[in-house]
Amino acid sequence: MEQLKSIGRELAMGSHGGSSKEFLDLVKSIGESRSKSEEDRIILRELETLRRRLSEPDIPRKKMKEYLLRLAYAEMLGHDASFGYIHAVKMAHDDNISLKRTGYLTVALFLDDGHDLIILIVNTIQKDLRSDNYLVVCAALVAVCRLINEETIPAVLPQVVELLGHQKEAVRKKAVMALHRFYQKSPSSVSHLVSDFRKRLCDNDPGVMGATLCPLFDLISEDANAYKDLVTSLVGILKQVAEKKLPTSYDYHHMPAPFIQIKLLKILALLGSGDKQASANMYSVLSEIFRKCESSSNIGNAILYECICCVSSIYPNSKLLGAAVEATSKFLKSESHNLKYMGIDALGRLIRINPDIAEEHQLAVIDCLEDPDDTLKRKTFELLYKMTKSTNVEVIVDRMIEYMINITDSHYKTEIASRCVELAEQFAPSNQWFIQTMNKVFEHAGDLVNSRVAHNLMRLIAEGFGEDDEGADSQLRSSAVDSYLRILGEPKLPSLFLQVICWVLGEYGTADGKYSASYIIGKLCDVAEAHSTDDTVKAYAVSAIMKVCAFEVAAGRNVDMLPECQALIDELSASHSTDLQQRAYELQALLSLDRQAIETVLPPDASCEDIEIDASLSFLTNYINQAIENGARPYISESERLGTSNTITSTRASQYQHDTSASHHSLRFEAYELPTKPPAVQSSVPSFPTGTGSTDLVPVSEPSFSENPNPRSQTLAEQISAETAVRLRLDGVQKKWGRPTYSSPSAPSTSSSAAQKPTNGVATGGEVQVSSARKQQQQVPEVSAEKQKLAASLFGSAASKKGARRMAKESQSHVATSAPEPVKEKPVALVAPAVPPPDLLDLGEPSQTDQISQTSVVTVDPFMQLEGLMGPSVGGSEPGQTGPSVSAAKTDDLLSVFTETPLVIDGKGSTKGVKKGPNLQDALQKDATTRQVGVTPTGNNPNLFKDLLG
Repeated sequence: MEQLKSIGRELAMGSHGGSSKEFLDLVKSIGESRSKSEEDRIILRELETLRRRLSEPDIPRKKMKEYLLRLAYAEMLGHDASFGYIHAVKMAHDDNISLKRTGYLTVALFLDDGHDLIILIVNTIQKDLRSDNYLVVCAALVAVCRLINEETIPAVLPQVVELLGHQKEAVRKKAVMALHRFYQKSPSSVSHLVSDFRKRLCDNDPGVMGATLCPLFDLISEDANAYKDLVTSLVGILKQVAEKKLPTSYDYHHMPAPFIQIKLLKILALLGSGDKQASANMYSVLSEIFRKCESSSNIGNAILYECICCVSSIYPNSKLLGAAVEATSKFLKSESHNLKYMGIDALGRLIRINPDIAEEHQLAVIDCLEDPDDTLKRKTFELLYKMTKSTNVEVIVDRMIEYMINITDSHYKTEIASRCVELAEQFAPSNQWFIQTMNKVFEHAGDLVNSRVAHNLMRLIAEGFGEDDEGADSQLRSSAVDSYLRILGEPKLPSLFLQVICWVLGEYGTADGKYSASYIIGKLCDVAEAHSTDDTVKAYAVSAIMKVCAFEVAAGRNVDMLPECQALIDELSASHSTDLQQRAYELQALLSLDRQAIETVLPPDASCEDIEIDASLSFLTNYINQAIENGARPYISESERLGTSNTITSTRASQYQHDTSASHHSLRFEAYELPTKPPAVQSSVPSFPTGTGSTDLVPVSEPSFSENPNPRSQTLAEQISAETAVRLRLDGVQKKWGRPTYSSPSAPSTSSSAAQKPTNGVATGGEVQVSSARKQQQQVPEVSAEKQKLAASLFGSAASKKGARRMAKESQSHVATSAPEPVKEKPVALVAPAVPPPDLLDLGEPSQTDQISQTSVVTVDPFMQLEGLMGPSVGGSEPGQTGPSVSAAKTDDLLSVFTETPLVIDGKGSTKGVKKGPNLQDALQKDATTRQVGVTPTGNNPNLFKDLLG
C-alpha cells in the first residue's frame, strides 16, 4: 500500500510525462463526485478507456505501469478490472526493479491465492528469491506472503528458509514473516522449523526479533509447555526493552518499542499461566514496567493494560496485584470513556483472583452503568454478570431487563435476555420471583427468547416447590392463572409466551374453581381467533380446550360447548394443517367418550406422574410370530437393506433373477393368482423364533415400507426424549462485600505537583494543584442517596456504609497533609493452581439483617404484582431488597437439567443417587404420549457464557 501511495504521488506530481495528468484528473474527479452513482460512471468510463488502450500493441513500459496503477485504483473501489490481470503478471517478470515492484504490487492486489494465474507467478518468485539484489528479494518475499497457497508452499519453502541467514536484516525479517504466513496456511509444512524461530529470537537486529515473536505467539498458544524454557530469554529481552537499550528509532511517543513489549507480555501471560516457577521469573520485570510506564499517553496506557492482563493470567503475586489494582483505579477515574472501558475490563479480570478488589470501585462501576456511552454500559453489564450472586441477582437482573427494554439491537437484546434467564435460573431466590422475571423477559424480548425457557417455566409451574406443601403449589398455580388471564388482554404478546399461557390455562384454569370452564374456554378461543395465522398457538389453544373439557367431564360436570368454540373446531377440522385437523378430531372424539374413559385418557394434574414405557414392544411378540407363520415376510434390518449382509442379499437377488428371467422380455396379462402359503423360513429377528428348522430363504420382492399416517405416532420417539427435569436452586447464601476504599475521581491528587502537556491525545493537566484545606473540602463530592442505595444492593449495605466512612477519612487525610503517603499493600488471597479454585461468587459473610430475611415467610401473592406488568406502574425490586431464601436441604436445583440423577454425599464420603418425588422425565413422557399437551422437551441449551462464569 505504501508503494502504491508513493508511485501515485509521483504520478500526481507529473514526474512521468503528460500522461500522469490523466491519473491526477481521475483521482480529483472521484474525490469531487457527489454520489456513488456519479463515482461509478467515472470509474466505468475510465475502465473503458483502459480496456481500449491495453489492447493496443507495443505499449511503452512506463505507460503500462501507469495503466496498471489506474486499474488498481478502480479495483480497490469495487469494480472489475480482470481484463488487465495478465498485464500485471507480465510486468512482474520485468527486469527493471521499479516495474517489477509495480507488477508484484498490482498482482497482490488483483489476485488471491486460489486464482488460476498464480501458477504463472510462482516461477518468477523462485527466480527473484535467488536474486543478488536484496530489493528484488524483498519484493518477492512480500508477494510470497500474499500469493503462495498451501499447494505451492513446497516450491518456495527451501529458498525462504535459506534467506533466514541473509546478510540484510530486512530480508531476514521478511523471511520470518513469510514463514509465519506459511504456518497460518499449513502448520504441518513448517512444523520442523521451530528451531529456526528460536534462533531468530536471538537475532542482532531488533526488527527480526520482533517479527519472530508473532509466529512464536501462535506456536505457544497451541502448546505452551513445549516452550517453557524460553521464559528466561523472553524476560531478558523484555527487561532490555524496558530499560531503553534498543535504538531510539523503535521508540513511539517516548515509549521504548511499545509493540514489542505488548507482544512479549502476551507471550509471558501464556507461559506463566498456572506455573509458579515460570511466573516467579516474571515478577521483577513486571514490577519495573508498572513503575516506569507512563500513563500520559495512549500507548503507555496500552502497555499498562497488557501488564494487568499478564498479572491476572500468571500465578498471583500480592505486590503485582496491588500495582494492577492501582492502575485499574486510574483507568476508572479517568474522564476518557476509552480508559474507563479498559478499567472495567481489567476489573473483570482481577476479581477472578480476588473478588474483594471490586469493593474499592463500586461507585465507579455504578457511574459506568449510568453513563450515556452505550459501549461502556454494555461492558459494565458484563462485569455485573460476573459479579452476580444470590444476594444481588434481583437488582442486576432488573437493571438488565430495564436496559433490554430501551435497546433496539435485536442481536444484543437476545444476548441480554439469555443472560437474564441464565442468572434467574442459577440464583433465583424464590419460584415466584423466577416466574415473574420470566414473564418480563417474555414480554419485552418476545420471540427472541429460547424455546427452552418456555418449557422450563411450564415445568416449574407443574412441579411447584418440589416439597410436600400442596397448598403452596396450589397458590403458585392459581396466581399464575390469575396473572395470565390479565395478561391476555394486552396486545401483541409473543407467540412463545402465548404458548405458555395456553398450557397453564389448560392445566390449571379450573383447578381451584375460581373460574368456570366456559370462561376459560372462551379466553382460549379468543387467543386462537386473535392469532389465526400462528398454527402453533392455535394448536396449544385447542389442546388446552381439550384438557379443560376432559377435566370437567371427569369431575361429573356438564360442558356447555360455546358457539365460538364449536366454530373454531369446525374451522380447524377443515384446516390445511394436518396437526390442527388431528387435534380438532381428537377433541370431538374425546367429548363422545364416557367419564371413565376420559379419566383414563386425561387424568387431572398428571404432568409429573410416572409413565411406564416398553421400549422393546414385547407385547407384539405373539402377533409377529403368528404373522410369520401365516406367510408374512420377516423384518429385514437396515444393514441388510443397505447390502451389508452379503449372504442374504446375494441369495435374494439370485432367486429374484431366477423368477423373473422367464418373463423378462414379455408381458403377462393373466390375472393374479391366489396367494399360496410359502415354506417356513427362518426369521431374521432372533427374539421371535418361528419354531421351524428350515434355513432356506424365500425369494422376496423389494420390500416396501409404508409410512404411518398418524403424525403424532411419528413424533413419539422425539417426544420421549432424555430431557431431565429443570428446577430452581434456592441454596443462595446472603453475603456482603467487604469494606470499600473507592475515592471520587474528582478528588485532587496530591502526588503530582505539576502536569505535563497532552501527549498522544490524552490530557494530563497543566496546573499546580492547591493544597489548601478549604480547597480540599470543597472538592470532595457528595454521593447521592440513590447511588448509595444502588451500591448497597449490588455490593452489600455494609460495604456501602464502610465506603462512605472510608471516603470521609481519606478527605480528612488529604486536608491534613499535601505530601503523598506510601500506599500500604493490602494482603491479597493467593490462588494456587493445585488447590481447587475458590467460589468467586461467595464474597463475604451474611449480616444479621440478611439472616433474618432468610427466615421470613412470604405472605404476599407474587402474581398480584403482575397485574400491571404491561403498564408503567410496575417497577423493579428495591435495590436493597432480596427475595426470601429457602433452606438448601429443601431446594430443587435448576441446573439438574444437565445431569441424569443428582448426587448427594453422605456422611461417610460416598456418593449416592437421590431421587426425590416422581420421576419428572417419565412424567413428561407420559404427558406427551397420552395427553397430547403440545409440550415437546427440547435438548439441553449450551451455556453461552461459560467463559464469563469462569
